[in-house]
Amino acid sequence: MISIRGLTKHFGAAPVLDHIDLDIADGERVVVIGPSGTGKSTLLRSLNFLDAPQAGVITIGDVTVDAARARKADILALRRRTGMVFQNYGLFANKTAKENIMEALVTVQKCPRAEAEQRALAVLAETGLADKADSFPSALSGGQQQRVGIGRAMALGAELLLFDEPTSALDPEWVGEVLDLMRAVAERKQTMLIVTHEMQFAREIANRVVFMDGGKIVESGPPSQIFGAPKDARLRKFLQRVEG
Repeated sequence: MISIRGLTKHFGAAPVLDHIDLDIADGERVVVIGPSGTGKSTLLRSLNFLDAPQAGVITIGDVTVDAARARKADILALRRRTGMVFQNYGLFANKTAKENIMEALVTVQKCPRAEAEQRALAVLAETGLADKADSFPSALSGGQQQRVGIGRAMALGAELLLFDEPTSALDPEWVGEVLDLMRAVAERKQTMLIVTHEMQFAREIANRVVFMDGGKIVESGPPSQIFGAPKDARLRKFLQRVEG
């Protein structure tokens, strides 16, 4: 179980996250939608302290961290229970696909290099990139780079995978292969928190959809409710705009 209570983040005087409360069950796939600039990506980045929140309590598995008094050891423990997939791939340009996946296994999880290499090769096979193990990011398409990024998160065996607009930087022809891989990950009952602008994908993959606006969770429910019978006027307006 993942529990978020009172999560608050300010950039200057402006609140980006305003006392967010959210629970995510094991194996649940929660998709976050909403207008740009409403705190969706900051929510993900706050859960592993890439953007340190000013307040709030985060529990992932057996680790609980109070943002107001978080120590470095607490943050590292929290990060070990999450895997992050970034919208701009986040790969090391000077490392091969295999080495990009190995990096966190060796440096964060202290995995022996031989074991890390085996895990990296196994994940690359699962993502359909076995033949790209020794390729550098510059030799990969955008879709292939993002699949390496997803593979890196998969290899960690994290309790929670965070996807921050994983298709927003992709050319249209590469979107499908990334979404297909995410569907395959979801079929494993992996707990996932996904920020996306792909509304059809949100309908398909989510157990629950969360709509954020102004740094708050405005409405939450199953896809059938959020897309078929939205209650909040802001959500209805948002859907009219993005779905035409």
